[in-house]
Amino acid sequence: MASTSNVSVLHENVLTALGTAVVSGRYPAGQVINLEHVSAEHDVSRSVAREAVRVLESMGMVASRRRVGITIQPPENWNVFDPRLIRWRLDSGDRAAQLVSLSELRRGFEPAAAAQAARRADPHQCRIMAAAVSDMVMHGRSGDLESYLQADKVFHRTLLEASGNEMFRALYAVVAEVLAGRTHHGMMPAAPNPAAIALHDEVARSIRLRDADGAERAMRSIIDEAASAVADDGGGD
Repeated sequence: MASTSNVSVLHENVLTALGTAVVSGRYPAGQVINLEHVSAEHDVSRSVAREAVRVLESMGMVASRRRVGITIQPPENWNVFDPRLIRWRLDSGDRAAQLVSLSELRRGFEPAAAAQAARRADPHQCRIMAAAVSDMVMHGRSGDLESYLQADKVFHRTLLEASGNEMFRALYAVVAEVLAGRTHHGMMPAAPNPAAIALHDEVARSIRLRDADGAERAMRSIIDEAASAVADDGGGD
């Protein structure tokens, strides 16, 4: 009998393979597949295939009906905020266009979250953001992009938490996938842009000084710099 961990790995592998097939268009909208097909193609049991399909159904990517099968749904039905879907879309197709779309979303909430953080952040959160910026400086100089990414994630997670708004906080997973997508798809330079790091420092300082306008302005500049860097296939956050 397969161990629980092995079943979990199989489930994730099948889920990722199916999700990627849908977002890449290999399974176009309207196509109907069935559990037997999924099970045979990925050499897994029907139960593992069924669980993967249930997750995709919860994400709006497929619809299952008895005696019909599993119908691939059009993109307008998808839960585009799901971090897994964001990851699959960055792994497939035109990731630059996806990153631009996500940057436009970030413009809509991260500057506002920064302004709220300037009003609500506690001293501990301010220290975490300052430390994250210091880590970004250090790892940016050494060219350790994975460690730089982790520090960047800590900064943005703490900022959204410091906003005191649970809706903003819940969007952290979206931001994390944007940051990870740029790093893991070679869209970051060997040495991160010092201007982007300086803007993070400005945000952290503005929050610490309770300067809501300054925090909002600097955060908007971070996102604009990142969007510009994606368009140029280089630099930034």
